[in-house]
Amino acid sequence: MKSKTFFVLVLMVSCLSINAFARGQKDGDGVIKFAGSGGYPPFNFMTESNEVDGFDVDVAKEIASRLDMELEYVTTAWDGIIAGLRAGRYNGVLGSMAITEERLKIVDFSDPYYYSGAQVIVRKDSNIKALSDISSASLIGVVNGTTFVDDVEGMGAQARLYEDDNQTLMELLNGRIDAVISDRVVAVNAINKIKGGKDLVLTGELLRKEKCAIAFQKDDPLTAEVNTILAEMRKDGTLSEISKKWIDGIDITNP
Repeated sequence: MKSKTFFVLVLMVSCLSINAFARGQKDGDGVIKFAGSGGYPPFNFMTESNEVDGFDVDVAKEIASRLDMELEYVTTAWDGIIAGLRAGRYNGVLGSMAITEERLKIVDFSDPYYYSGAQVIVRKDSNIKALSDISSASLIGVVNGTTFVDDVEGMGAQARLYEDDNQTLMELLNGRIDAVISDRVVAVNAINKIKGGKDLVLTGELLRKEKCAIAFQKDDPLTAEVNTILAEMRKDGTLSEISKKWIDGIDITNP
């Protein structure tokens, strides 16, 4: 009888542990972990005091608060960020990740929390005045693991891969590459705020539009919980307020 009771207790504990893991261990220590690159201003970036801040971080803080959890925002290289999610190093990727068919094969996504698009950025003195000026000899900087890599390949140009957009934009300003492809908001932010940004200009229209959402492990029940919270944030205006705070008064949270 004692042996049977012990077996039942072990089974109950195992089930609880599995359930906690399935929820990304959210209930285990009162902490929820979201990840981003930390090099994608104004969405997520490192401040002078070496703290991460930005649009994505504020959205993450609000979600954590409504879950009654403490937020830990993890910064990691973009090209390995999904691998880190699938390995359970954090609960979700809340770092301006666009929904794609390829990514949907290995992760689940929340509803979009903002909408933007891919933009080509060049120096004002560039010979690239229109998208048609981009050739097979053009060197275009993009962050490794992003959808922008596909844009470069589609143009028949040469991709130069970097860890984040702090690097791509500095390489462009220093004349080591001919152009950068990034998010339009990131481009406008760079022109307005970074040193030397006045020497940059947007070229052409948006290459395509993107829906940015939060990535979770497959079948994680946290996805549905966060969708409920995002709907509440959209309804009560919180999501719009966060956008206007970081995107110069513009609301990018609606299609």
